[in-house]
Amino acid sequence: MLRNYSRRSLLAVTTAGLSFLAMPVAAQDWPTAPVHLFVGFPAGSSPDTIARIIAEPLSAALGQPVVVENKPGAGGVIGVQQMLAQKGTGHSLGITINGPLTTAPRLIDDLGYDPANDIAPVGLIATSPLVLAVGADYPADDATAFIEDARENPGDISYGSVGQGSGAHLTAELFASEAGIELFHIPFQSYAEVTTSILGGEIDGGFMAPSAALPHVEAGKMKMLGITSAEPFAQVPDVPVLAGQAGLPEDFRAELWNAFIAPAETDDATIQMLNAELIEILGDSEVQKKLLAIGWQTAPGTPDDLSARIAQDTAMWGEVIDKTEAED
Repeated sequence: MLRNYSRRSLLAVTTAGLSFLAMPVAAQDWPTAPVHLFVGFPAGSSPDTIARIIAEPLSAALGQPVVVENKPGAGGVIGVQQMLAQKGTGHSLGITINGPLTTAPRLIDDLGYDPANDIAPVGLIATSPLVLAVGADYPADDATAFIEDARENPGDISYGSVGQGSGAHLTAELFASEAGIELFHIPFQSYAEVTTSILGGEIDGGFMAPSAALPHVEAGKMKMLGITSAEPFAQVPDVPVLAGQAGLPEDFRAELWNAFIAPAETDDATIQMLNAELIEILGDSEVQKKLLAIGWQTAPGTPDDLSARIAQDTAMWGEVIDKTEAED
């Protein structure tokens, strides 16, 4: 299939005379100018780091500079809006976390775009689960004991997040709903504040990135009781999955992800070429190591795979949002 070939491979095949495998002219001639890769988070953030890891080899493959444009705000939404505002240039792409494509349409009025109609999925880049982290002095040493404690003391166990509708908040609400427990949510302005409050005993715990919790676990100040991925995560392989524990469904899963996107007007041949380049980049062991070092595991796939993931997570988080709003 076309998407299984890199752009370089396709050009080589064409040179060999197998013109029936060549890409349409629109894809062969593109890009004709520097490519702008919009990221809705500041320099140094996880999405920004991922974008820069991707940008360098992508620039070499395309033969044009790939310039990362940081447009932070509204949980990544501003970056998507800015990508779409520049769509007329034909050289506007984006890297985004899941929120702007799945939960933002439910949480933000006048979003300015419809993911289903305005966005062309290129491919999933990487996923990151969250860990249920508690302070070292918390009496439970595993998720089953934590859930049992919460069942015996409804509403007494507190957790922190970076605000209503954040990934950590919705993950905790999904976890609580599936486990049949009630937790007390305390929103903060930053993950640093959440971490400080857990370490200081002001709150019991929270869901956070493994990379954020790991240093405190290694220092003996925090415990990781379980992880939200379907399988153990390479960065913290000894942390058990939450799925199946204490009545949680066997298919329980809640992951953050980063994706490569384009404006919907982008022609399909260009999308397929970009997807092929992305898969090639993610197959590089050095890229995989760099991503894992910041807490992300590569998850290459087709544009259709990403489209299906967007639809699946939109439905799942929509149910969580509905329930949360009904309880407020």
